[in-house]
Amino acid sequence: MESVNRLHAYFTGMGQAFQVASIGAALSKDSWATVFYKDKDVKSVTVLREVINAITTVIGIGAAFGGLAGAGAGAAASSLNSLFTGAAAVATPLIGQHQDDTFQKSADLGGILGKIVLEAMKSYIAGNNILMHGDNFQSSGDIRSYLKGGLFLAFPGVDKVALIDSMNAFLTGQAINQLWRTQKIFIMGGGACGDGQGIGSGPQDHSVCRDGKAWYLYYWQENDVISTTAHQWGWMAGPPGADQLDGGTNYPGVTVQDVINSSLDSYNVARFSYNADTAASRAKDALTSGWGNPGSKGASWEGVFTIPVCDVGWAAGSDLQGKEYILQPYDHDSRPMWCGPVCTGDLQTTKDFISAAQMNNFESPKHLCDQPPGY
Repeated sequence: MESVNRLHAYFTGMGQAFQVASIGAALSKDSWATVFYKDKDVKSVTVLREVINAITTVIGIGAAFGGLAGAGAGAAASSLNSLFTGAAAVATPLIGQHQDDTFQKSADLGGILGKIVLEAMKSYIAGNNILMHGDNFQSSGDIRSYLKGGLFLAFPGVDKVALIDSMNAFLTGQAINQLWRTQKIFIMGGGACGDGQGIGSGPQDHSVCRDGKAWYLYYWQENDVISTTAHQWGWMAGPPGADQLDGGTNYPGVTVQDVINSSLDSYNVARFSYNADTAASRAKDALTSGWGNPGSKGASWEGVFTIPVCDVGWAAGSDLQGKEYILQPYDHDSRPMWCGPVCTGDLQTTKDFISAAQMNNFESPKHLCDQPPGY
C-alpha cells in the first residue's frame, strides 16, 4: 500500500512540476534562427520536425528521471521501463500535429517544444487514474509493472527543480543541434591536450580535454562578400551562438563542453548515424540496464548533440602534407589544409565526415594540396 501511495505522489509531483511556467519561458526564445544560424543560404529544412522526432525520448527520460529521486541508475528496471514507455507513448499523437513545421518557424521553436512537452506530460499524469483503476496504461503495463522491484518503496518525491532544469537542457540542446547540423559545423581533435604535436593548434576556449586528448568545436565561416583574396572561401570561426552557451541565463544548462562531450559519445556509439531511434534505444537501455541516468547528465548526454567528429590524432606521426595546418585557431586568416584522409587516416571515414559536416563540393581545405586528397 505504501508503494501505491508513493506512486500516486510521483504522478502528483510530476503534475506540479509541469505546471511550472519555467519550461515554456526557458524555451520560448524569439531569436533561435538569428542566434544559431548564419548559413548564407537559408535552407527550407524541417529542423523542427527533426527536433520533434526526438521529443518522445526526452519525455521518457524526464518521466524516468522524476521517478529516480533518491535511487541510483538501474534501480527497479521494470518500473523504469514502464515510466519511460508510458511517457514516450503519450507524446506520439501530439507530435503528429506539428509535422508541417519547418525552418521558417524556428523563431517559435521554443514555444512549440514547450507546448508539446506540457501537453504530453498532462496526458501522462492522467495515467495515474488509469493505473489506480487497474488498467494497462499506453502498453507500458498495469500498476504491478510500475511497482515491481520496489522503486517507489522509499520514494522521497519528485525533485521538481532538477526535473525542469534537465528537460530544458535536453530540449534546448537538441534544438541547437538541429540548427547547427544544417551548417558547416564540426568537431576536430584527437591529439594530445595542449597540442604541440605538429598538427596545428585549436581554439582553447571552445575545447575539451578528455582522456588525454583535445577536441575542438569549429564552424567554417563562408565569405559573404565578393573576393579574390585568400579569404574568398572563408575561415575557421566559432559556431553561431556558441559564445552564448556558457551555462548562463540565455540558454541555461548547455555549454560548449556539453556540445563536444555529447557529440563524442554519439560518435563513439554510431559514428555519423546517431538518430532518434538510436537515442530512444540507448536511453531506455541505460535506464533499465543501469549503466547511466540520462536525466542527471542533461545536455551532455549522448544524442543531445550529434555534431560530426573527425579524429586527426593519427596525423601526428604521419608525413601528410600540410599537417601542421589541420587544426586552426579562430581567426580571419585561419584556413586549414586537409591533404588526405584526415579523419582516422581512412578515406571513407573522411568522406563520411565531409558529408555529415555539410562540406561536400567544398574546395577550400584542399585547394593548396599537391595531389587530390581523394574526398
